[in-house]
Parts: sequence; structure tokens; C-alpha cells
Amino acid sequence: MEYLRITYTARMSKYAATIDDIRTAAERITPYAHRTRIATCATLDALASAAGAAQGDAGHTRKLFFKCEHEQKVGAFKFRGACNAVMKLTDDEAANGVVTHSSGNHAQALALAARLRGIDAHIVMPNNASAVKRRAVEGYGARVVLCEPNTAAREGTAERVRAETGATLVHPYDDPNIIAGQGTAALELLQQVEHLDAIVAPVGGGGLIRGTAITCQALAPHVRVFAAEPACADDAARSKATGERQKQEPPDTVADGLLTSLGDHTWPVVRDLVEAVITVEEDAIIEAMRLAWQRAKLLIEPSAAVAVAAVLGDAFKAIDRVGVILSGGNVDIDKLPW
Repeated sequence: MEYLRITYTARMSKYAATIDDIRTAAERITPYAHRTRIATCATLDALASAAGAAQGDAGHTRKLFFKCEHEQKVGAFKFRGACNAVMKLTDDEAANGVVTHSSGNHAQALALAARLRGIDAHIVMPNNASAVKRRAVEGYGARVVLCEPNTAAREGTAERVRAETGATLVHPYDDPNIIAGQGTAALELLQQVEHLDAIVAPVGGGGLIRGTAITCQALAPHVRVFAAEPACADDAARSKATGERQKQEPPDTVADGLLTSLGDHTWPVVRDLVEAVITVEEDAIIEAMRLAWQRAKLLIEPSAAVAVAAVLGDAFKAIDRVGVILSGGNVDIDKLPW
């Protein structure tokens, strides 16, 4: 048994964040983060079952269990990772604050986590970022630094701010501490719902799906892990299909939380531990979001609706009990996609 434990640890160590890191993160963020609830909806179960039957999967009644991360602090799972990263800093590291580049949920998450620790947060945001999200970041007390809306400008500006302030850079997704924090959502889900057959989560940069896959591999290896992605921002699907990480083409999707590409730390887990990356079209994303709002009263954002659209499609043949991580609920209600 000891040999098996050592072998497993050695095998998983190449993924930077391990199940031990995720468990430690869960303890670290418990005083700050919500343990979000599990929601169910008979209507969505019926639609998912019908989708399976239409593909020759008659006889399987699909049951969906929604992990409500849209009800997490700042309205997204991102608070888990940001909180873990900030609370793990030594006092000397924390003294100079933190810096990141983000146009959305990670920006808000890091701003709040920094406020809870009483340190400065410098958030680099593109100048075309949502005014609603910018106001939210500033409302948490962070300093917003604007830049041009491209990856090079975001990263370059963040590095300049880091050099000027001495702040610790907290990457939005390609950071072991962020990934460990994100994995706590799946850790809770496995504790809250028994006998799951699969878990699906949306994928952008890959922090959430990586934490989910590592957790399942360690604690419930029979649970199949799927990533869901917009067809108009499908670098993860193309990477999975070719076996080599692909660059993101200019994305054009309503799911604005999934525009980033897989990172150095996240791609290997998608390659090795995620069974498949399911892509969904824009109309399916919007319809899934609308269904979640109307029928399940789950006020999710388009990025979270990507995962719902996937389980309402034909990709989950012969899978009966499916956990769906609803990644967030931050949407500008003056710009709904319907």
C-alpha cells in the first residue's frame, strides 16, 4: 500500500498541484469561501435524458447535479483559487501586495481576496473590459491599470507593475496555487453527491478543469471528466484532438470567460486526464443559459452555460449521474444574449 501511495504521488507530481495541495487549499479557504450548494432540476434532467435517447441511448434516465459556483463569493469559482493564493503568501510576500491581469472574474476574485487579507491589489484590465466588471474590481478596493486589449499588452503591463511595486504575480489560471484552489469545487462536489458517473466543467485557461481532473483521479478514478468549450473558442478541443497544444484563434463567443488559451500547467492534465473536450455552438450556449434561468432559476453566465449545453447534447451517452460545475454568474443584465 505504501508503494502504491508513493507511485501515485510520483505520477501526479508532474501536474504541479496534487490532491494534497487541493485538500490543504480547502482547509485554507474554509473561513472565507462558501461551500456552494448542489441544485437539481427535473426539467433539465428530462431534456438531457431525451437528448441521450435521440442518439440511441434509450433506457438511461440522466440525472444532473449542478454545483452552484455562480453563488460563490464574487459570483464565480475563481474566488477559490485567488483566496488560496493570497492566503498562502508569507507576510513578507504579502506586504507588497499582488498583481494580475484579467478582464473578469479572476480580477474580482483577487481584489476581494486581497481586501480580506488587508493588502494591495493591482489589476491590469484591457481598456475594452466591461464597465460593470471594472466597477466591481474597484468596489473591492483594487487599483485598476488599463492596457491595450491583447495578451502581450496585458502580460507586459502586469510585469511593469510587478517591477514597480514588488507585488507578487498571481496568474489567472496557470499557477499551482490557483489550480489547487479551483480543485476544491470538485472536492466538495464528490463529498456532496455520491455515485457520480461523470463531471463536466467549462474550460478556458484550464484551471478549473485541471483541479477537477486531479481531484477525480485521486479520489474517484471511475468518474469520467469532460471539458466543455465554445466551438468559436476551441483551442482545448483542437489540442486534445492533435495531442499538441494549439494556439487560440481570435475567439468570437458570448462566453467571454472562456477566451484564454490553455497554459503550461493546465494543458498536460487536459491531454492526459480529461476524457474529451465537448464543443458547443453559440445558439446552444444561449439556449442553455435561458433554460437555466427560466426552468431551474439558476442565474448563470454564458461561460457556465457552456457546460449545461454540453450535457444537454449527445456527448454523454450511457452516463446517468452527471455533476455539472456552474462556473459563474457574472453577467451584464443590460446586455443579455436574448
